[in-house]
Amino acid sequence: MKGSSKESLVLTGLTLAFLGLTAAFVFDLWGRIPARESLPLVDASFTNTATVRLSAGELIRSDGDASGLDCYACHERGKPLKLQFDAENNVILSKEHSDIVVGHGRHKRNNNCFNCHDETNLEVLQTRDGHQVKLVDSSVLCGSCHGPTYRDWEAGVHGRTSGYWMRDLGEIDRKVCTSCHDPHSPAFPGRPPAPGPRSLHPIAKASIERAH
Repeated sequence: MKGSSKESLVLTGLTLAFLGLTAAFVFDLWGRIPARESLPLVDASFTNTATVRLSAGELIRSDGDASGLDCYACHERGKPLKLQFDAENNVILSKEHSDIVVGHGRHKRNNNCFNCHDETNLEVLQTRDGHQVKLVDSSVLCGSCHGPTYRDWEAGVHGRTSGYWMRDLGEIDRKVCTSCHDPHSPAFPGRPPAPGPRSLHPIAKASIERAH
């Protein structure tokens, strides 16, 4: 057989083979691949990086509306403020403070406002040993009772710290205790768990099952 005849035979065979493959795809001889299932979007609450609340210190430093923190807009400066308690030793709050839920500590041992607020100067806080603390430094007050947790917070183990680990590259941003915990009722609220990992697409899953 001459070379030209062999070449023609090979080309004819390849042509027929490609035509056969084309027909197979056109007439879907091997079955059509099912469409992939679209993945639902994750609830934005699970990807949001903002803290659950805005601390008084952050509000003050950001020049936000801190008028609600001005105690002497309502209370008389220099006049001692007396607390009232009900028969069960719960502090009676005025209607202006009806949004506050007092639940700091167990067995009602810390339901006295003046355990944290300075009764002689409502613009500052006070530690257990009587030292005054500014609102922007409220974590120092928390540390006067919660020492181990406060030390963990200082080390960056507890709470949220962002920024640069290498201080020469930039500053860090360490959120204060009240960025996450309500100071009047600090127990962290429960939340539903984030969704688990998505299972494999049906095609890939079936392929893995066949392989095993």
